[in-house]
Amino acid sequence: MVTFEKAPPDVRELLSKPIRDLGLKLEGSSVERFVHQLYRELEQKGLKKFRPLVYLSDEWGCPSEEPVIGIPFYLADPKLQKLEREMNDLEDSRQIMMYMRHEAGHAFNYAYQLYKTPEWHDLFGSFRKPYRENYKPIPFSRGFVRHMEGWYAQKHPDEDFAETFAVWMTPRSNWRKRYEGWGAMQKLKYMDRIGRKLGHVEPLRPQGNTDLTVEEMEDTVEQFYQNHAVDARDGNELLLDNDLKDIFNVSSRKRKGVRPAVDFLRENRKVITDKLTYWTGVQRPLIKNLLEAIEKRLTDLNLKAEISSEKQYLTELTVFCTAMAMNYLSRGKFVQS
Repeated sequence: MVTFEKAPPDVRELLSKPIRDLGLKLEGSSVERFVHQLYRELEQKGLKKFRPLVYLSDEWGCPSEEPVIGIPFYLADPKLQKLEREMNDLEDSRQIMMYMRHEAGHAFNYAYQLYKTPEWHDLFGSFRKPYRENYKPIPFSRGFVRHMEGWYAQKHPDEDFAETFAVWMTPRSNWRKRYEGWGAMQKLKYMDRIGRKLGHVEPLRPQGNTDLTVEEMEDTVEQFYQNHAVDARDGNELLLDNDLKDIFNVSSRKRKGVRPAVDFLRENRKVITDKLTYWTGVQRPLIKNLLEAIEKRLTDLNLKAEISSEKQYLTELTVFCTAMAMNYLSRGKFVQS
């Protein structure tokens, strides 16, 4: 069960309210500017006729074969942003635009029905390939671009195209130089050519059907987080004491130039979470839970960190967590008993 002890007091009053009754609107919200930025970037890439509808929904997404973009409802309200930051880590401006460009790739594919063409099939694979949530990527494969966290382009041909579109579209991505010599370059050149070809062409499907809209979300805010929680119990059952003592091996008698190791971790938790999620592909809530479990043990063991050695701690702790994350990908657990 999800707990809300860390939720700010001014946010807790929202927990019992149905989301559809919160009066959330994209127009006038702080997230609306990202929609306008997306449209400007489409214009700058020469896509004059493609403007996908963007709406508030339960998560980032583009319903299959529908050229529309859903963005999470919590981004439209400052109090809900506070709650999301405590529950799952809130997306920053860079991440929001990364997701926007990725979902725009899906919408572009559907708007012009590229997935039905032989060339698209030859480059990316079968659009009808089964969609698996738990996929085993080939790390560092040069056959796929890298845009979103993990090795997301390898998840499905549709995701491969969306990631390729996003890289092609991102301002100053310098994709021709970055992907020189990669197998993925063939896909990027296809995207560049098809973008130029369709720049002034009306989409075959200019309008799409939305999935769940914020006006249709009957769950309360609390129910939403309960229903969308990732099972992250594994992090709470780790036996890390000896490993953490090896990393933070400061004598308990030492007093000068020393501070609690948990303070060091809290200061660096966001950047460690971001990088672990990006490079390993393990879901953010699982990584966050892992680091919270480590925080608890650092506190319980009263471990210390030498201020002069914090660069070394950051390196060692990141490598340590990466090893556990890769273990999770291959075996389904951070640590095998």
